[in-house]
Amino acid sequence: MTKQIHTSRLLCALALVGLAGTASANLTKPVYSQAKDEVKAMFKAERDKCGSLAGNAKDVCVERAKAHEKVALANLEYQYTGTVKDHNDYLESRYEARYKLAKEMCDDKSGNAKDVCVAEAKAEHDKAKADLKANKKIATAEADAMEAKLKADYKVASERCDSLSGDTKDSCQASAKARYFQ
Repeated sequence: MTKQIHTSRLLCALALVGLAGTASANLTKPVYSQAKDEVKAMFKAERDKCGSLAGNAKDVCVERAKAHEKVALANLEYQYTGTVKDHNDYLESRYEARYKLAKEMCDDKSGNAKDVCVAEAKAEHDKAKADLKANKKIATAEADAMEAKLKADYKVASERCDSLSGDTKDSCQASAKARYFQ
C-alpha cells in the first residue's frame, strides 16, 4: 500500500510539472484511481488556501488552482490510456488553462491596458490552438504516408514471394505480412 501511495504521489508531482507528457498507458486502474483522488484532494487544499485572499488576487488564486487540477488530471488520464486523443486533450487543457488564468490576471488592469492584456492572452491561446491543429494534421499526414509506404513495400515483397512455391512461399508471405503490418 505504501508503494502505491509513493507511486501515485510521484505521478502527481510529474503531472504538475508536465514531465510525464510522453508516458503512454503505464498505470494500472488502482494506481490511476488513487492518483486521481490524490490530485483532486491536493488541488482542493490549494483552492482552500485562496480563502484568505480577497478581490482579484483570490480570483487569480482560485483560477490557478483550477488550472493546475485540470492539467494534472488530463495528464494523468493520458498516462493511464496513452491514446493520441488523451495526449491532445492534455495539450489542449494546458493552453486553455493558461488562457483562463491570463484573462483573470488582466482583471487587475483597466482601460486600454486591460484590452491589450486580454488581446495578448487571446492571441497566445489562438496560436497554441493553431499549433495543436497543425500538429494533428501533420501526424495524420505522416500516418497516411507511412501506411502508403508499408502497402507499397508489402506489394513488392508479395511479388518476390510469388516466385517461390509450397511452404517456402507460405513462409515468405507470412513474413511479409508480419513485417509490413498487413
